[in-house]
Amino acid sequence: MHDLDAKAALFDAFASVAGALASGRRAEIVDLLAQGERSVEEVAQETGQSGAAASHHLRLLATSGLARSRRDGRRIYYSLTSDRVAELWAAVRDVASRHVAEVSVLAEEYLGEREEVEQVTAAELVDRLARGNAVVLDVRPESEFRAGHIAGARSAPIPSLDELASRLPRRREIVAYCRGPYCVYADDAVRLLRARGLKARRLDVGFPEWQRAGLPVETAA
Repeated sequence: MHDLDAKAALFDAFASVAGALASGRRAEIVDLLAQGERSVEEVAQETGQSGAAASHHLRLLATSGLARSRRDGRRIYYSLTSDRVAELWAAVRDVASRHVAEVSVLAEEYLGEREEVEQVTAAELVDRLARGNAVVLDVRPESEFRAGHIAGARSAPIPSLDELASRLPRRREIVAYCRGPYCVYADDAVRLLRARGLKARRLDVGFPEWQRAGLPVETAA
């Protein structure tokens, strides 16, 4: 007869992974680390937390096996332990968006009205890039662009986008993308570009999803 205590302990170990994501702040950190490695200070700045709070959440993610750390001088850097962690987060996010009614309400409060923000799928963008009739803008922070981006994309962080808009072609469609489907940068970029008279849409996924799909990516020196 199998040991029921051992079985319970096994399933508790499985559940510890879900427990690590049972905090909105840690889920936000996983979403950030899906873009690439970050120092504790960068995580704190990007998520609006104190250094102590960010460090605490990062240690919990590492203890659960979702993240790993390395030291470089006085700084500690964290990254996801594998692509499977990013896939887990994407699955959790997808289930919540499909089955938790509150998510759509909260998303609208955060992202704003999205009726004027048209989307393009990854498959459509691949086709447009092959035909050379789209300009792709990576509107994430430049450090994320350097770590990896859609092949052929231009770095266009939101603070510099208004200046760049005047130099973008008006006869070609502009496609903006950022960290994922709930990243506000791409929505803001589309609104700004459309206000400048440009044809603009946002990619319906972010860079992590594009990369996991095996679509062309590159890094910047």
